[in-house]
Amino acid sequence: MRFLREEEEPTISLVSMTDVVFLLLIFFMVATHFVTSKRELDIRLPKAKGGKPLVTKRQYKIEITRDLKLFLNGKPVTLTQLDLLLQADKNIPNKSAIIKADKSIPYGFAIKVMGILKANGVEDIGIAVKRE
Repeated sequence: MRFLREEEEPTISLVSMTDVVFLLLIFFMVATHFVTSKRELDIRLPKAKGGKPLVTKRQYKIEITRDLKLFLNGKPVTLTQLDLLLQADKNIPNKSAIIKADKSIPYGFAIKVMGILKANGVEDIGIAVKRE
């Protein structure tokens, strides 16, 4: 059996500590990637002083990009497809929609989308904005 003598100093192996540090570094890099990749589209929302979250039974999320591409709940659609998809849900009560439109789109295009929503029984329509 070997005993430590007074002249021998105990040492700490830095190899295993380096492995742990690299594992932690990789973990945090991957974790922050998932946190920051939540944005679906590059839309710059206009700012407003008021606003509150909209919570109902049936909610549609409509996004309009600056090049007038239309998305319904994250899936690309045309105005005609939007109308057909909403007609399929016409008998569902308490429908609402939140429109996330880029601030540079023509006003008339947003009104067309709102008209399609109203025609298909969506009474509660909100427009997403950023707080100032």
